[in-house]
Amino acid sequence: MAFLVILLLSGCQLSYLFHAAAGQFRFLQEAVPVHEVLQQDSLSAEEKRRLSLVSSIKSFGEDQLGLKKSGNYQTINLKAQSPIYTVSAAPKDKLALVTWWFPVVGHLPYLGFFDLHAASQEKLRLQAKDLDTFVGRAEAYSTLGWFKDPLSLNLIQGSDLNLAETILHEMTHTTLYVKGQGEFNEGLAQLVGKRGALQFFEKTFGPSHPVTLEARDSISDEILFSVFLVSFLSELDALYKDPRLSYALKLAEREKVFSRNLDAFEEVKSRMRTRRFVNFGKGGLNNAYLMSVALYHRHYGLFETVLERQNSIPELLLFFQELSEEKGNLIDRTREWLSLEQARKHGTTS
Repeated sequence: MAFLVILLLSGCQLSYLFHAAAGQFRFLQEAVPVHEVLQQDSLSAEEKRRLSLVSSIKSFGEDQLGLKKSGNYQTINLKAQSPIYTVSAAPKDKLALVTWWFPVVGHLPYLGFFDLHAASQEKLRLQAKDLDTFVGRAEAYSTLGWFKDPLSLNLIQGSDLNLAETILHEMTHTTLYVKGQGEFNEGLAQLVGKRGALQFFEKTFGPSHPVTLEARDSISDEILFSVFLVSFLSELDALYKDPRLSYALKLAEREKVFSRNLDAFEEVKSRMRTRRFVNFGKGGLNNAYLMSVALYHRHYGLFETVLERQNSIPELLLFFQELSEEKGNLIDRTREWLSLEQARKHGTTS
């Protein structure tokens, strides 16, 4: 009921609000305590091993990375389905996601659905407004401390690395979440998830263990992909902002940009060490898809640079906690801070 009241305050359409409230309630109600599942035969031995790993990942995040302690991930929903589908939209001639406003979290660059049919209906509604759209799947999500978040079955059916990255990613949202700043929130969580997972596996299994090596390769591929994506989006942005081109011509020209960059990605992909980005662009490209991907990957290099300056994830989180108390776009504020740091460095050494 508390969740429903919060949503009703947002002013969004009632059908969506009831869907979200009912889905959240159902997902929570169907969750089973982890300790009970580990004593049953409903999971395979490998799934049980991975489920047992969750508490270690969570403890590491809290004790070693400075992430907030919570009652999350003590239950699991054993239904074989993704807990949520996300629907994103963007103008066809602009790199900007449509946002929806909610209390507590502010403007969100997507809507979440617990049912694929409902997500598809929203997609059609947005397409009727001449918007690009994208429907994605989420293996996990954070309620930012409003509820005790359960695990999903498909999360423990994946790899150890994906499990650790995802849990630490979502724990970061619970620790620090800035209203209405999706690129900052997801970019920070992406960094903490990846770097935190590497540290966890180095300590738990050793620096030469296959999953530790995979975690390093995952970071390498993330950096490669982020550089590629920044270049791709810069080319598109220049096209969309060209005042000499009509709307129709921009849409025609963007298809050429899409095609060129998909070709360029083949070369980037050949240098990657994992299959994390193998499906990029396979379902077609549009602004909603690209900007949804950009939420997580566009600013990865920026967060890596800040981590180098702050020396550790706990110090990084404290730095961003202080920065978040200032007004303005936090991605821009972070860039400004790095420029000042660089200027100070040159001033000291010159």
